[in-house]
Amino acid sequence: MPDQTQNQTPAPTTPTPNPLISLNDQTPSADPRVLAQQNIAAREKNSDPDKFWQEAKKAQDKIKQGTTSVRDIIAPASFTVTSNYVQIGSYFVKTLFVFTYPRYIETNWLSPIINYDLSMDTSLYIHPLESKEVMSELKTQVGKLESTMSIHQEKGQPRDPELETALGDVESLRDVLQRGEVRLFQFGLYFTLYAKSAEELRTVTDQLESTLGGLLIYTKETLFQMEQGFNATLPLMQDNLKVLRNLDTSSLSSTFPFTSSELTQDDGILYGINRHNNSLIIFDRFSLENANTIVLAKSGSGKSYFVKLEALRYLMMGTDVIVIDPENEYKTLCEAADGSYLEISLNSDKRINPFDLPINANEKGEDVLRSNIASLHGLINLMVSGMNPEEDAVVDKALYETYALKDITIDPESQKNEPPLLQDFYNVLSNMQGTDSLRARLSKFVEGTFANLYNQRTNFELKPGFVVFSVRDLEDQLRPIAIYTVLDYIWTKVRMNMKRRLMIIDEAWWMMQYEDSAKFLYGLAKRARKYYLGLTIISQDVEDFLASRYGKAVVANSSMQVLMKQSTASIDVVAEIFNLTEGEKYLLLESDVGEGLFFAGLNHVAFKAVASYTEDQIITTDPKQILGQ
Repeated sequence: MPDQTQNQTPAPTTPTPNPLISLNDQTPSADPRVLAQQNIAAREKNSDPDKFWQEAKKAQDKIKQGTTSVRDIIAPASFTVTSNYVQIGSYFVKTLFVFTYPRYIETNWLSPIINYDLSMDTSLYIHPLESKEVMSELKTQVGKLESTMSIHQEKGQPRDPELETALGDVESLRDVLQRGEVRLFQFGLYFTLYAKSAEELRTVTDQLESTLGGLLIYTKETLFQMEQGFNATLPLMQDNLKVLRNLDTSSLSSTFPFTSSELTQDDGILYGINRHNNSLIIFDRFSLENANTIVLAKSGSGKSYFVKLEALRYLMMGTDVIVIDPENEYKTLCEAADGSYLEISLNSDKRINPFDLPINANEKGEDVLRSNIASLHGLINLMVSGMNPEEDAVVDKALYETYALKDITIDPESQKNEPPLLQDFYNVLSNMQGTDSLRARLSKFVEGTFANLYNQRTNFELKPGFVVFSVRDLEDQLRPIAIYTVLDYIWTKVRMNMKRRLMIIDEAWWMMQYEDSAKFLYGLAKRARKYYLGLTIISQDVEDFLASRYGKAVVANSSMQVLMKQSTASIDVVAEIFNLTEGEKYLLLESDVGEGLFFAGLNHVAFKAVASYTEDQIITTDPKQILGQ
């Protein structure tokens, strides 16, 4: 018998509708166009459209029952309200309100509360009042006060200072309101505290009440209104407590915490401990507009310790560190970091030719030559202890002729030729009229005592890693000139090869004593950013450094400043330059070793430098610690 199933056509199958989302045997769609077509079809099939929409709403409600909303996600597992706290899940929550303020209060008084290491929400409600209505109320209040005082006088009672003070305050407020100098506001301040246990909640509540009580600002718990208090500190702008006090513009402005004591980034190095809240100061100075830093402090306050700690930590992050060391303080650190320690002195075999030119493809040959001649001009001025206008013009012309002798012009290819020496410049001056005095003052650097230091070719290269230039063994009269020469050599190498570097200039007040060296240092501070260089300038003679117009300009071009313990003689100058408050002045006067103020951009905090045991052993220069006493 033949198989009949082979010739039969299978019956068409229809999908089984989902009972949870079916509507008149049709699946609804979120697309408005599809819903409109279904609506038209329903109207054609059914003359009652209300029935259709009722069924559609029922279907939508079923769909919503199976979806998760934002409210479901953020809602706690439980919410229990008691008379003195609210329990949200595993957290205990309590709200406090401020009900009285002192007569006088300092600016930014709320900042210590904001910086508490507590889980806390703070809400400030400000309701401006119409001056016309306030004036009317104050007029009525004046009448009441004066009437009360008259009654007391008629009865022969002694004067009441409280009434007189209140009357004076009201009259003063009327005067400034009438002139439009201030406005009046109603102000509500609420704090909601979070803790993981009822005991912890009691502890943090006592801590907050104690801190505010020390400022004569008194709070109360929102007993039997804990839910309303909790809602008042949510970002809903619903003040269900309505505990308000009248404040004028100046009083209200003191409540805003304009400064923050947090100074922590996701990357950077550890600078120390934030003394405001014991948090860590982790910061990358290269994230600022420029990476320059100025460190000012009196001797023995820990400024070199702080800078060496910073240098060591940046070195571990792959940043090259170059140091100008006037007292051999960085020798141990250099040896520990396997760096290069270069002594610059009359007896050293290391020499620098100040006439060297950088080979930089990113700069025009004309700019390279002009910049180097400007640097040489300042160096010659230091060597000869100043020049008159005629000598100044002669030196400028002689420098160009000195390079021309070696066929070096503004052509970049010619600048690869062997550079001249100071002897070549001296010979050019010998062939020019009116240079006898110049040559007499310059001769000791060419043929005399200091000839070996400045009249030879450069015989070393600036290596990567940690490099220290020691100028301790130089005579005092040579030190500014040597530092100038070393800085110019470093600047030349930095322009040739751009990479992240730190350059540390210790005891920079030496350079501020001379116009040309101070000007050169200022030029470095302005241009360092372009070559990924961060300049660190340290000075213990604060007054001399800031007395120079170039010193102030260097501070203005340093995005990071560190102030440590100051002397009473210099604190007023420092406070004026850095716009310090009275509290910050006293902090600097009373700071211990390694403590001070840390400025980074617009933020600043009180800090304490901290080091590990190994770091401390490497960088310390304390004689007692070195001798094991």
